[in-house]
Amino acid sequence: MRKSRRSLFALVAAGVIGLVAAVVLIAGGLFGGDQPTALTVPVAPAEPTPHAAAVAPQALPAQPVHVPAGQPPGTIRLPQGGTAELVRKEIDRSGTLPVPDGVGEATWWGAGLDAPKGATVLAGHVNWKGTVGPFAELWESRTGEPVTVVDDAGREHRYRVSEVVTVDKDELPGRARELFGQGGAHRLVLVTCGGRYVGGDLGYDENRIVVATPE
Repeated sequence: MRKSRRSLFALVAAGVIGLVAAVVLIAGGLFGGDQPTALTVPVAPAEPTPHAAAVAPQALPAQPVHVPAGQPPGTIRLPQGGTAELVRKEIDRSGTLPVPDGVGEATWWGAGLDAPKGATVLAGHVNWKGTVGPFAELWESRTGEPVTVVDDAGREHRYRVSEVVTVDKDELPGRARELFGQGGAHRLVLVTCGGRYVGGDLGYDENRIVVATPE
């Protein structure tokens, strides 16, 4: 999955970064007419494991695949058919996760698609410079709907929506470990922003989070 050419600026909210959480800043929505507002997603750090190599996707045997028609490698297909290219990123020293411009790509952070535990977090813009993005679909998502991810090798990973959550941005830090932690059962966590547009650094006042579990 190709690297983004640009990174989103970082906004660090007081009290959010601590010993048990790191702040991931992800672009979403519009600020004014042309500039992106910031979607702040605090993410619990990865939990160390003595068998890290055993859970890496490349260490697992290849599985039989059926690539959905029209879905190229390295993409996610959302319940209503929208697709986005996935760009693998890690948190930098400032606690910021670089995010691609536009609506055609989404950032991937966290667990691998074949990992036995932990959240695979995919975050995308709800819109960008007047164009509605595929992640806007999250505001219409319902439990039981399918989500597919096709990795770079062409392997299909099927998920089904198990939880749909709308969280006020002020409440999100308290739920970071629950939603984005790298412990617990493996799940796909899709994130965008929306709700009421309040402008300023906050932008939209809510985050939409859709959790999907492997089939």
